[in-house]
Amino acid sequence: MTRSPSRPPEDSPSAPDRPAGLTARARPGARGTVLVLNGELDLDSVAVLRRALDGALAVPGTVVVIDCGELAFCDSTGVSALLEGAGRAAGSGSRIELARPRPLVRRVLELTGVIDAFAVHDTVPP
Repeated sequence: MTRSPSRPPEDSPSAPDRPAGLTARARPGARGTVLVLNGELDLDSVAVLRRALDGALAVPGTVVVIDCGELAFCDSTGVSALLEGAGRAAGSGSRIELARPRPLVRRVLELTGVIDAFAVHDTVPP
């Protein structure tokens, strides 16, 4: 008898209809660049954030607002990348701010103490 592979539960991270990965879309903001993140920030997708930050921080003395409103998840790799980005920004007279973190992402940032390293906004600043 041949068994078919079992399907993961619908709410499983590997469920077929679940979007995977991360997208980062840059748009101009009043004080610099707004990076809109969508998806999950983890070991598999952190390179997307790093590339987006490279572009956004290319001009010294800018403000990069990371819109986390559609960021569903952030693991320790993502937290580390955010801190690395903040360090790079500070080195060039720039800064990174966070906007609209979802409760799960906010909780990760709070538990790790990383939330204190950023200005955090409930809305995306103009």
